[in-house]
Amino acid sequence: MITIKSIRARQILDSRATPTVEVQLKLSNDNIVTASAPSGASVSKHEAYELRDNYKSNYLGKSVTKAVSNVNTIIERALNGKNPLNQEEIDNLLINLDSTKNKSNLGANAILPVSICIAKAGAKIKDIEVFKYLRSLTGNKSNEYVTPKLAFNILNGGLHAGENIDFQEFLVIPKVEDITKSIQYATTIYQNLKKILQKANKSTLLGDEGGFAPVLKSNEEALSLIIESISKTGLSYPFEVELGIDVAASSFYKNNKYSLKEISKDLDSSELLEYYVKLNKKYPLLYLEDPFYEEDFESFARLKSKLSTNCIICGDDLISTNPQLLKKAINENSLNCIIIKLNQIGTVSETLSVIKLAQKNNIKINVSHRSGETNDDFIADLAIAVSAQFTKFGAPARGERVAKYNRLLKIAEDFQNY
Repeated sequence: MITIKSIRARQILDSRATPTVEVQLKLSNDNIVTASAPSGASVSKHEAYELRDNYKSNYLGKSVTKAVSNVNTIIERALNGKNPLNQEEIDNLLINLDSTKNKSNLGANAILPVSICIAKAGAKIKDIEVFKYLRSLTGNKSNEYVTPKLAFNILNGGLHAGENIDFQEFLVIPKVEDITKSIQYATTIYQNLKKILQKANKSTLLGDEGGFAPVLKSNEEALSLIIESISKTGLSYPFEVELGIDVAASSFYKNNKYSLKEISKDLDSSELLEYYVKLNKKYPLLYLEDPFYEEDFESFARLKSKLSTNCIICGDDLISTNPQLLKKAINENSLNCIIIKLNQIGTVSETLSVIKLAQKNNIKINVSHRSGETNDDFIADLAIAVSAQFTKFGAPARGERVAKYNRLLKIAEDFQNY
């Protein structure tokens, strides 16, 4: 039997120059796998806890030497000699070692890369691709894989771009099942958007997720520029390429009101709902994420009842990849799609459990990156393994985003050769 020989962690930098944890796991046959933890900017209070040192003299308090030490001592001792094929058993052991509700003892940024390493090690032992191994962990024995629609964040706002405009992500979603064509279309739209911005003397500097971050008059101007870039590419909106928005409404919510730069007065939830209805009528949207504050299940439900026939209502901060919050959303009929972010919950097994609960209740899955990413491409395999309806990996730019798209291209190539 092949077992865990050693686990070692170290501090690395993520795409925002913030420290994070990378883990290397060595098997008894000397095969090695690695994994790393991402980090978010727009973070729900319900997410699993990132353990940081808080020493102002060390990366402005963001260093993760405590989390690294927890892997190299507590976790390494507990897992040494274990069989990596027992994913759920090991994940439960990690949860019990931490013994807190939000993984604040060891840190989710320590636990998650270990959990991902266990899955990658299982795939190594079985000598199969990671997405195939993850599929086996779901209990789904089918060899049929549904490729997701790829949602590309080509224009950044909100907390991802210095709050130049209110909404956080403006997404283009090609209406093709072929991953290769989808990436080609989005990349061309992205390059054409750059030319349009340059011609208008607007900034083409990039936000956290690789999208352009120009200073614009309104959220509607962002949509108009993207539609122009779709047309310049020779594609039609909304017939060949659709649009989506991650509003991240919690970022401009204060004192029970929503403050949009383009509107002179603050809006209550009913007024913001009507704003979305009018916006969707003018610019038909496939997808609207986090349109309200992260605890407003009722407003999500009201908007869903108004728009769900032609617009998917998705929860990120609302759910935080948390089974209890998902159950609440199901009971209140708040959404028909959820964001899946591994580091919001902290282990592979818990993530798969949330996905299973969503699918059982006909809720679509969108497997997502974080604004602070690494070159780890594990989420690309996860999206394929669970037949997610969507992925959200950022713009087709910056190495940490491109790593995920390149992995999807490799998987698509493998599909053609089966």
